Formats: sequence, C-alpha cells, structure tokens
Amino acid sequence: MSVTGRPTLNQRRRDDTRLEIARTAAALFAERGVEATTAEEIAVTSGISLRTFYRYFRVKEEAVAPLLAAGGRRWVLLFAESSAGLPLREALERSAVESLTPVDDQAIEAMHWTRDLLRDARLDTVWQRVHGDSEERLRAVLTARCPRGTDQLEIRLAAAAATAAIRVALEEWAFSDAPAAGPGSPQELGARCMRELTAGLRLWTLIA
Repeated sequence: MSVTGRPTLNQRRRDDTRLEIARTAAALFAERGVEATTAEEIAVTSGISLRTFYRYFRVKEEAVAPLLAAGGRRWVLLFAESSAGLPLREALERSAVESLTPVDDQAIEAMHWTRDLLRDARLDTVWQRVHGDSEERLRAVLTARCPRGTDQLEIRLAAAAATAAIRVALEEWAFSDAPAAGPGSPQELGARCMRELTAGLRLWTLIA
C-alpha cells in the first residue's frame, strides 16, 4: 500500500496477474474438473512458469480465490463509496445488488464460472475463506462509517449477517438453473437475503 492507502502500481499489477490466473483456472476447472486439472496446466495456459504460479498460490484450488473474491471486493468498495446520507441498510443492499449485477459479457462469464466452482465440494474451503476475508473488510468499513462509540458487537453482527446474506444468495443461485440476471438471479436473491438476515439489527437504522 502507498502512503495514501491506495494500492501501489506494483500491487495492482500483482492483483491483475492473480485475477488472470484465476480466470484461467476457473475455465480449466469448469472444463475438466478440479481433480483432473494440474497446477502445471494452469501455469502453462496462463503463460507463466510453475515456479511463478507457486509464488502466487500454494495449491491449485487457491488459484480461483481472486475470481471468487472479486464480487465481494467490489461490493465493499461500492458500499464504502456510497452516499453518507443513506441509512446503512439501504446503502449496503444497493451496493450488494449492483455488485451482483453483471455489466458485460465477461462479467456474465465470470458468474457462470462461479456457479461451476461453487458446485465443486473441493473448493468449499477456499469459498469459506473468501467470505471470511470479505466479512473482515466489511467490518472495517462499517466501523469507519458508524458514529464513534457504536457497539462493536453490533458492527460485528451486522458484517456477519450481511456477508452471510451474499453467500447464501450465491449458493442458492449456483445450485439452481436461474439465469445470471432476472428472476432467481444473484441480485434478486441477494436483496431478499439481505433484508431477511439483517432485519431487526439496530445498526441498520443509522445514517452514516
């Protein structure tokens, strides 16, 4: 990180490389399955050496983590940049729906890769870790947006509930035949789950 808190150019390049490897791994996993795909195949298809691959990821399953995490990162960023005049619940729901709405063909392809990845039990550990990281990022942003003195337990519960809402929505969609947009889509399920799981939390009535 730079002194401004923004990623440095080198960090952005590393993040871009990790995401490109993740897309390659997701495509191979979708085509052949996780078990039949090797780390060497992911590296060769990505145009990097196996040694470089292992600089970024410890095992082949971890290679898809950046792709699975991309939506959550965008969600938290959108929430952090949302209007300070909105109640927290509304700001978070709007941000979640926007992050779950594919904006182009590449985003739709990534959503379908996500569906394939979530259906593979070998990636459960990676998926759970991705959401644990997302919860921590959301918790930090909530802490920054809430008035000084806000109960930290309420912030933690809110971050956990909101993150669980997104996880459940994506998992429900992944094991259905619903499209990436429209009825039964991640954005529709995300909004519904967000309202259900965060209802009754006092924190959501706050204006940031």
